[in-house]
Amino acid sequence: MAHTFQVTVDSIAPHPLADWWAEALGWEREPTDEAFIRRMVDTGLATEADTMQYDGQLVWTAGAAINHPTGAAPRVLFQLVPEPKTIKNRVHLDVAVGAEAVDAEVARLTARGATVLHEGHQGPHRWVTIADPEGNELCLT
Repeated sequence: MAHTFQVTVDSIAPHPLADWWAEALGWEREPTDEAFIRRMVDTGLATEADTMQYDGQLVWTAGAAINHPTGAAPRVLFQLVPEPKTIKNRVHLDVAVGAEAVDAEVARLTARGATVLHEGHQGPHRWVTIADPEGNELCLT
């Protein structure tokens, strides 16, 4: 049996990091459902402490998600954790931007807070490993 999955990224600030990744990938931030959140609080299934205001909207404090505009890729969830990233990722995303666009994407994303970590080559293939504003690695290929 084949399964579906979402990718979950631990984050100390899930909402701004979701915005960063949505812009980096050209994806869309998952819309909030303020009426649903309010119903959950009103019925006691959640508390006000589970919510916050972000960008003028009521959202869940614990996370934010982004989606491919056509739904052609797994959802990415940014989940609140109390500690910052401290060690190298064991899993990361390789973002295929095209060989001719790698340098421009590195420049665009570093201007938005990414850090260049490594440049690699294998045969005719080249990639640049960068870290997002919270230190999560990704490769631009």
